[in-house]
Amino acid sequence: METHLDPMKDDLPLMANTSHMLVKHYILDLDVDFKRQVIEGTIVLFLETGSRYRRASSTGEEGCQSQFDETCKIRASEPCHKPVSNASVCSSKTEYNDFAVCGKGEKDTSDKNGNHSNKEQASGISSSKNCCDIENHGNEDFLLVLDCCDLSVLKVEEVDVAAVPGTEKFTRSGKLTDVSKELENLRNQIVHELVTLPSDRWKEQLHRYTRCSQAPGCGELLFTTGTWSLEIRKSGIQTPTDFPRAIRIWYKTKPEGRSVTWTTDQSGRPCVYTMGSPINNRALFPCQEPPIALSTWQASVRTDASFVVLMSGENSAEPVQLQEGIMSWYYYVTMPMPASTFTIAVGCWQEVKQQSFTPAVQTNNELPLPFSRADFRWHEESCGHVEYPCRFQNPAARLQRVIPYRVFAPWCLVRSCEEHLLRLIPQCLSAAYTTLGTHPFSRIDVLIVPSNFSSLGMA
Repeated sequence: METHLDPMKDDLPLMANTSHMLVKHYILDLDVDFKRQVIEGTIVLFLETGSRYRRASSTGEEGCQSQFDETCKIRASEPCHKPVSNASVCSSKTEYNDFAVCGKGEKDTSDKNGNHSNKEQASGISSSKNCCDIENHGNEDFLLVLDCCDLSVLKVEEVDVAAVPGTEKFTRSGKLTDVSKELENLRNQIVHELVTLPSDRWKEQLHRYTRCSQAPGCGELLFTTGTWSLEIRKSGIQTPTDFPRAIRIWYKTKPEGRSVTWTTDQSGRPCVYTMGSPINNRALFPCQEPPIALSTWQASVRTDASFVVLMSGENSAEPVQLQEGIMSWYYYVTMPMPASTFTIAVGCWQEVKQQSFTPAVQTNNELPLPFSRADFRWHEESCGHVEYPCRFQNPAARLQRVIPYRVFAPWCLVRSCEEHLLRLIPQCLSAAYTTLGTHPFSRIDVLIVPSNFSSLGMA
């Protein structure tokens, strides 16, 4: 039974069954079409079994079933969509011939502050009284449930990660005990090996994610879309341990989708940006919303060459021309984050450059604000967060007063930003660090958004 809620008044339903399956990494490959006000393309999800199934064998013992909440019940089997086989309406796969965050023998060209660039290579989550993991009983197929709203899902398929050249060498480790098992099991083992790579191999991991995302499909999956969810199943698969760990979803947003706003900037030029509220990113891509669902991501976004694509990525993206009039922008995040923190803003932005003064971010001694314990990290031997490529592993990053930043604005506000805003940003960032602690990311983009921007957006 569908949940009908008012997002402005009610808590969002957390539909994703994260205790059974967790998304560890997203790869988005999207086109932004301002004429139709649509973002379309593919998203590849790399999955791991959730806490309830992590130690279960592939046969799915009854003992595992006994751990489930008896109040949770699967909805009656509904006719699942047989997805269209012709996906020509979706964007073509981006070639990553110039993908350079990986590869053997490549130099780590991160700058001394730990700021990654392409040359080298949150809004709140609402709790829900309707949160209830959907499971299977008896001989019914297992359902992967994702949080989703206002999306047109065109096709879902399993990705044949075993077809990626070099996969055999990549999977040679003690974790893979029996590569002679059926191909489906091998694919799952490959993804497990990939998502569990240590953080010091992040470049290799990003590269492998990209290669796997470009692998061909090996069978369409059945799916059903609801008001708040996307349910995916594979016929005959009854437990999460046997469910495909890499799936590709072909989809497009709707102009009325409540995760993005299509509008004009202060110069009267078209732009689009994520709202963050009232439904987070559910109308931008299928995702998992419960607080336990932390993941990394990569995104390639193509649009007209007159537009600039800004995203909440760790690298300073530089556009690549794919064809005349079309540019591609690539961002990534290596810190596990909630899906609601994924942000995007596409518009005719111009970068505001430093003019006649030396930015305080470089001198560190021109700011009137006093230094505080939050400004420096040399007293800390290590951070206390989960494993990821933390920028404070670089000694230079520990001494930064503020992180590297860029400022973007509509062309009509560039002069005002040069004269007034640029001087204030280092002081604002330093004051924020004094109160909240040092910023954990390697860089930040500051965008002057239209006046109709939601106050909760991109938090």
